[in-house]
Amino acid sequence: MNPSAPTRGSSLSKQLGLAERMFATPETKRLLSAIEEGLDAVEASLAAELSFTDDLADATSRYLLEAGGKRVRPMLLLLTAQLGEGATDDVVTAAKAIEITHLASLYHDDVMDHADRRRGVPSAHTVWGNSIAILTGDLLFARASNLMASLGEGAIRLQAETFERLVLGQLHETVGPKEGDDPRAHYIQVLADKTGSLIAAAAQAGVIFSNAPAEYEAAVVEYGEKVGVAFQLVDDVIDLSTAPEQTGKVPGTDIKAGVVTLPLLILRERAADDAASAVLLERIERGAKNDDDTADFDLAIAELRAHPATADTLAEAHRWAREAVEALDVLPKGPIKNALTRFADSIVERSS
Repeated sequence: MNPSAPTRGSSLSKQLGLAERMFATPETKRLLSAIEEGLDAVEASLAAELSFTDDLADATSRYLLEAGGKRVRPMLLLLTAQLGEGATDDVVTAAKAIEITHLASLYHDDVMDHADRRRGVPSAHTVWGNSIAILTGDLLFARASNLMASLGEGAIRLQAETFERLVLGQLHETVGPKEGDDPRAHYIQVLADKTGSLIAAAAQAGVIFSNAPAEYEAAVVEYGEKVGVAFQLVDDVIDLSTAPEQTGKVPGTDIKAGVVTLPLLILRERAADDAASAVLLERIERGAKNDDDTADFDLAIAELRAHPATADTLAEAHRWAREAVEALDVLPKGPIKNALTRFADSIVERSS
């Protein structure tokens, strides 16, 4: 076993909302052990998969992998695979492909968002420049596609369709809503494409490549997409947190970078009819563009955190998480369904 397995086991129990091993049922313990073993198999070969014929490519492609990560998508894939034959060789291959796809998207996202840090280290583009970071992301997408190709035509199609949605989500986020579009609906679709699509693909791949019953596939796809939207909505709230030592983010980082968030969108809606909201919006927008007035910007972000717009965002996140769980009605009762339910709950509990 990986030396980090005991720590991972505790973390895994927490992420899946399951009782610690001491109090878990034998069935739950077997589920946790199966997922841990699958994650060990994925982790053991991820670095080998990011081996190219060029020293620079090896260094850049492994940079964010070695920086850590929770491996949420492989974990979810291995969990839904327990509905079938478990962590087969094909399931492990798919889990690696999904995680590498996620890694690739991070390289591109950080360039697009001008992010300075990722996973506690300087972002790749700040180390090697934009061109190298983008090309590294391209290499990783290619490697993930190669892995999926080994699993057959259906896997290739799943990878291609997911990649298309990732790109469209980024494109639509970049250009913003068209005239006449509902900004909130546009934003939710961006989240579904940029985040929900890959989480849904992970859940779907677990069912497909473990030969689980086909009637579970649509349910876990809907679950994964809705969980992804809920995850990002909670991230919008975390961006406003006044406890950066817990979140790892400076309050208002996304807003400062020009990234649209739901609390800001709702504040704009309220500003049309509420003078106090209009004043707060003006202060935030002014502070986001002016680095010389950080004190008032920080204060405005704290006020947005306490504003009804943020409470509305949390309520929306809870609604998406609740609908994700409702999509699982077709799944059999037991620790797998319980874990998926608690995972969705844990997503929206992160803000507290």
